[in-house]
Amino acid sequence: MTSRYRIGQIVPSSNTTMETEIPAMLRLREQIRPERFTFHSARMRMKHVTKEELAAMDAESDRCALELSDARVDVLGYACLVAIMAMGTGYHRESEARLGQRTRENGGAAPVVTSAGALVDALKILGARRIALVAPYMVPLTRLVIGYIESEGVQVTQWRALEIPDNLEVGRHDPGRLPDIVASMDTSDVDAVVLSACVQMPSLPVIARVEALTGKPAVTAAVATTYAMLKALDLEPIVPGAGALLSGRY
Repeated sequence: MTSRYRIGQIVPSSNTTMETEIPAMLRLREQIRPERFTFHSARMRMKHVTKEELAAMDAESDRCALELSDARVDVLGYACLVAIMAMGTGYHRESEARLGQRTRENGGAAPVVTSAGALVDALKILGARRIALVAPYMVPLTRLVIGYIESEGVQVTQWRALEIPDNLEVGRHDPGRLPDIVASMDTSDVDAVVLSACVQMPSLPVIARVEALTGKPAVTAAVATTYAMLKALDLEPIVPGAGALLSGRY
C-alpha cells in the first residue's frame, strides 16, 4: 500500500514560489520512491520585506499552525526564512517549539520545520564552515541574515544582496541570472553556496549549473526545507536534480 503524506506550508500571502518549488521537488521524488504527497497552505499577510511587516506577519503563524493542524497534516513548513531571522538569533528553535505545541493542543500533533532552521541545519549537514550567499533582500536585512547564520557557527565570506523590496518581484526574479551572480563572487575558499537564502526567490532550475560552475554544493532555503521535512517524516531525503543535499549522500 502506498504511503501518503500531507505537507502543510505556512506561507507569506505574497509568496508564489514555496508552493511551486517544494511540490516540484517532491513530485520528482515520486518518480523514484513510492511515497505520495499532497500540499496544503495557510497564509500570513506580507507584501514588503521590511522588519516591521515581517514581525507583524510572524504573529500570524500560530493561527496558521492551528488551521493546518485542522487538516491533520503530517509536517508543517514555515516558509519565510527572513521573518524568523529578523526576530533574533536562535528564534527558529522557539518558533518550531511553539507552533508544534499549537498543533498538539489542537489534537493534530505534527513536527514543525522552519526554512531558517532548515538552512542552518543543512549547512552543518554539508560540513560547511565558510559559505557564499545570495539573497534578494535589502542590504540591512541581508546583513541580519548573515549575522544569524554566523551566530550558528558558519562564516559568510562572500555575499550578494539583490535589494528587491517587493516580495512579489522577488518571486519574479529570473533564476537564470543566478549563475552569473555566483560567478561574480570568489567561491574558491567556500565549502558551499547558498544560492537562494529565501524561499520566495526561484532557484531550483539552476542548482545543478551552479554546482558544476563552482564545484561546490549549492543549497537553497527551499531545498533545505524539503530535506528537513523528509527527515521529519522519517523518509529518505533524496530528490533527483535538486543538488548535493538531496542527492542521497546525506
